[in-house]
Amino acid sequence: MRLLIVGTLEGYITAAGKIAMKRGAKVSHTDSIEGALNALRSAAGADLVMIDVKLDIATFIDSLKAERITIPVVACGIGTDAAAAVRAIRAGAKEYLPLPPNAELIAAVLEAVAEESHSIVCSDPAMLATLRLAEQVAPSDASVMITGESGTGKELMARFIHRKSRRSNEAFVAVNCAAIPENLLESELFGHEKGAFTGAVARRLGKFEEANNGTLLLDELSEMHPRLQAKLLRAIQEKEIDRIGSSQPVKVNVRLIATSNRNLEAEVRSGNFREDLYFRLNVFSVAIPSLRERPADIPMIAEHFLKKYAEANGLGDKRLTEDAMLMLKSHHWRGNVRELENTMHRAVLLSRGEEVGPEAIMLTSKLLAPEGSAQASIPSDSPVANPFAGPGGSVPAAPSQPQQPSAPLVVPPPGALPNSYGPPKGGKPGPYGMAANSSAAAAASAGTSGAGLAALIGRTVADVERDLILETLTHCLGNRTHAANILGISIRTLRNKLKQYGDEGRSVPTPGNDERATA
Repeated sequence: MRLLIVGTLEGYITAAGKIAMKRGAKVSHTDSIEGALNALRSAAGADLVMIDVKLDIATFIDSLKAERITIPVVACGIGTDAAAAVRAIRAGAKEYLPLPPNAELIAAVLEAVAEESHSIVCSDPAMLATLRLAEQVAPSDASVMITGESGTGKELMARFIHRKSRRSNEAFVAVNCAAIPENLLESELFGHEKGAFTGAVARRLGKFEEANNGTLLLDELSEMHPRLQAKLLRAIQEKEIDRIGSSQPVKVNVRLIATSNRNLEAEVRSGNFREDLYFRLNVFSVAIPSLRERPADIPMIAEHFLKKYAEANGLGDKRLTEDAMLMLKSHHWRGNVRELENTMHRAVLLSRGEEVGPEAIMLTSKLLAPEGSAQASIPSDSPVANPFAGPGGSVPAAPSQPQQPSAPLVVPPPGALPNSYGPPKGGKPGPYGMAANSSAAAAASAGTSGAGLAALIGRTVADVERDLILETLTHCLGNRTHAANILGISIRTLRNKLKQYGDEGRSVPTPGNDERATA
């Protein structure tokens, strides 16, 4: 991890830097905000910024946003100055660290904010075989294409390959091609010169130069516009890039890893993806099995998150009952590991006592289950099939506020799983799932009965899809990100659907408070 310290930190720079370096971080320092911006624009970059609370943090963070530099910022100040801490957090800092620096506190922040732990939790033979293949190809410089459903851990696999490669001591840089508009993605990848376009206030190096001698992850590459695909192909072939506004090519040495949750061969046939680029990137292919295809991982991952969230909420040790585990094993897991993580987080909060039973397991709608899912075989009179049925058929109320999303399944690297991939000791939280008492879930449950199916006859697929999307969005209080995760679609697809419904005169829930700035 690369740490950038900004300011004097009241003379504690050396102490903070030494602590961070002992934790494996590469530390650099600058005295001013302008110096920090110049460092972040350069190839050196950083994964985390620690800034003196006496500096103008609000201006610094506004400048980062204006130049589309996404990086967590942690403010530091003397002692327990509550007013300074409040100002820093309101300005946009992720955390506030009191000085003098505490070794354990800095270590916790480095792990929590920068998410440096990226080992994979698994024990199923299917996933272990996939990891062995990835480990075998990792030492080479061959481009790798990682495919799999959303929530299976494609970025974790990319980081695993990087850690096992000869470039492990160099930078790992990730770019989400689906999250950046096409007109900005070119600048993000290749960089630009000062004045190249409106808003280009200074030269900025792109992700290719930032990842030079290291690994560049192109996440959800199938979302990239064909015009930009052509420029990417040239960069791969010639091993050089052209910054926007520059006439001088820049040589780069980058190992490329690409991910996609789509069938890229089908995308090539349909003309949405360049065939020559596909073959350039698909030197080696790693297909991550869905959670349904590796059922032996479900108990291990569930226990991992059960322990993690029990500790995080100060609730003591908890354990899953046999009926609860049967529910988890029988569920379709359309959202894969991400959905299982959300489910265990809710279970920890809803359970009473040390045991987590079926009454605390709130699963997503059966309407989202893939055809042939094992869930269809559960007897309707089983407590597992209807875990919320109590006296009078009561259903526990869902939380009044949705849980906030966090990072994918990650655990500290050291471990001893079978074949060197052993049980974890920690992890990171993930996005929110769908509550069982939402109207969409109720409709889905009804859809599994004869009466529910009869109610759908005569309606078009588009009508049913529209109602499901709008009901899910209403349940998520308008939060587009949460709704897209629940529905198993990309945020871009969801926004296109909502625009279509709005144009048709349908009432579309407004974005959640945390999304209004970007919606």
